[in-house]
This record gives sequence, C-alpha cells and structure tokens, in this order.
Amino acid sequence: MRENKKILRQRIRSRLLEMSNEEHEDLSNKISENLFTLEEWKKAKTIGITISIPPEIPTVRIIEQAWREGKSIAVPKCHPEEKVMEFKKITSFNQLESVYYGLLEPIEDTNKVSVGEMDVLVVPGLAFSKEGYRLGFGGGYYDRFLSNYRGKTLALTYDVQLIDDLPIEVHDIAVGKLITPTKILRTYAH
Repeated sequence: MRENKKILRQRIRSRLLEMSNEEHEDLSNKISENLFTLEEWKKAKTIGITISIPPEIPTVRIIEQAWREGKSIAVPKCHPEEKVMEFKKITSFNQLESVYYGLLEPIEDTNKVSVGEMDVLVVPGLAFSKEGYRLGFGGGYYDRFLSNYRGKTLALTYDVQLIDDLPIEVHDIAVGKLITPTKILRTYAH
C-alpha cells in the first residue's frame, strides 16, 4: 500500500508539473470562482486553509477574497514531534514564517482556533477519488485532524488529480465536496 501511494504521488506530481503556468492560473481561477459560489463558502465565518506551494492550487487569492468578505482565516501549524497540527488565525501574510520544506505556517504570536470554530476546512491533497477520498502528502496530519473535525470539508482539485483507483485505508476520511475547474462533486461524505 505504501509503495502504491508513493508511485501515485510521483505520477500526480509530474502531471501537475507538466501543466504550463497559464494552465495553472486559468484552471485555479475557475476553481476559485466555483468555490465562491458555494453556500458553504458564503455562510462560513472562519475557514481553515493551507498556504499552498507549487504545483498545488494557489490559495493566496482565496484567502484575500475571504478577508475582503470579512471572514476569518485559520492556517495549520504542524508539530512534527507529536505528528499533530493546530490551526491559528492570521489577518495578514506577514504573520507567516517559512518552516521545513518551504512551507509557510503561522508565527508563534498568533491565536489558536478551536476545531469547532472552523465552519469550513479546505483539505489539501495530491489526488482524489470521486467519492472524496484523498491521497495526502504523506504526513498523516489531516487524517488525524479530520477524525475530530465536524464542520464542512472541501477540496480544490484539477481534473488531472481525480483518479479512479485510489488506495483507501481504514483511517481515511472523505471530504464533502470536490471543487474542480468545471464542476462541483458532492461526495458520499457530504
């Protein structure tokens, strides 16, 4: 199973890297526009979301839109020793610092957001099944976090990231909706 996931991660990552900058920009704009039409987005007061790094779908524009609409943004901070993450509220990109692998996380001097405060959690992933199951980046942070999260879950995905034969494990938790450039897929988890 682990070897399958590793091969799949490499395959999806290279597909994403094959896309031109124009394609990334065009498709990610369409994904953002689809996201902004959702009831979950409109009703949300606090949104949990990562600061993406290429070749992931860019989240900066989404965060800026949330702030313009008066929403709160909570960004994950990972604690590798315990393999857990917590979400912290940011009101500016200046409240981020670069940690391992170039990931941007909230600085120490930001307030923790409780699991129950987040109305919507945008869950990252490298690949997704149409049922909403995901192949993460291998750390297991989101699988552990989602086991205690009861709010709405969404995932942003390019069509090349949707695959039929995703290896699913017992602890995997599906997301409620997948937002692609062309459609919004409601999953079984919804």
